[in-house]
Amino acid sequence: MLIQHNISLKSHNTFGIDVKAKHFISVTTLDQLIEVLKLKDYPNKLILGGGSNMLLTKDIQALVIHINLKGVSLIKANDKNVIVKANAGENWHEFVLWCIENNYGGLENMSLIPGNVGTSPIQNIGAYGVELKDHFESCEALNLETLKIEVFKNKDCNFGYRHSVFKNELKGKYIITSVSFKLSKTKHQLHTNYGAIAAQLETMAISEPTIKDVSQAVITIRQSKLPDPKEIGNSGSFFKNPVISIEAFEKLKLNFPEAPSYLVSQKEVKVPAGWLIETAGFKGKTFGNYGVHKKQALVLVNYGGAKGEDILALSKLIQKTIYRIFNIEIEAEVNIL
Repeated sequence: MLIQHNISLKSHNTFGIDVKAKHFISVTTLDQLIEVLKLKDYPNKLILGGGSNMLLTKDIQALVIHINLKGVSLIKANDKNVIVKANAGENWHEFVLWCIENNYGGLENMSLIPGNVGTSPIQNIGAYGVELKDHFESCEALNLETLKIEVFKNKDCNFGYRHSVFKNELKGKYIITSVSFKLSKTKHQLHTNYGAIAAQLETMAISEPTIKDVSQAVITIRQSKLPDPKEIGNSGSFFKNPVISIEAFEKLKLNFPEAPSYLVSQKEVKVPAGWLIETAGFKGKTFGNYGVHKKQALVLVNYGGAKGEDILALSKLIQKTIYRIFNIEIEAEVNIL
């Protein structure tokens, strides 16, 4: 095992924040992971996946363990469905493309979401009307106390909007090592009514789309609105869409009749955080080498050389302003370290 010291994490987080890890190791097997976790010389440890859902605000005074477990395999198949298993270190988008190339349907709406497979269940990632929980079969997770693998079925994970048991009750107690998905082989149930997918398919002159067509439509839409982390540092959507009562939304509409919403239940609606931020005047604002993206107000960006604490301060300013104007609290989706 090669443990490195004073290593920059700039290439290991999609925000491109240049902080250092006091100690760093990338593990490629489960045995390596267990061996590293047993090391008593490094009592403080931090688990790092694809680095897509975090904002680093300071140097990490711990052993950073990069989960780099690779591999995709077909577990089970029948005439209608398959169970596909992907190890935690697999890039999410590349895994989605692999599924599409094999004509396995279900994940196409979640194309181009940054990050790795292992972190996808933690916040129940989702896009364009589809969430991970819709196709999640199970995951294997290493219990950090016993160092034994346990299996979590869908019902065990307490999935909600950007929520799971791993983000809350079991936070810091397990490391997800693989995730299995139940996907369709035939008669794919396409979701094209959310957002601009239908319009994009029409632009592409496609009337009977395949899962590959839907994926390409989503990719085109995302690329037109969202910055590529390889070019501009970001973590995708920085904030969750707030869910408020219908009563509170009716009050909001008195001053903002154009306010959009999506029905969550008979009592609640979801208000797009991007609309709130844009209406508050933050879309496209720059503060030196960081700011709010010009095409998508949900995305905070590092134009190069920004510090994590600067972006954190901007996020708090946005939250404070949104509450002052709309009386709505918006919550950060990313993890702040």
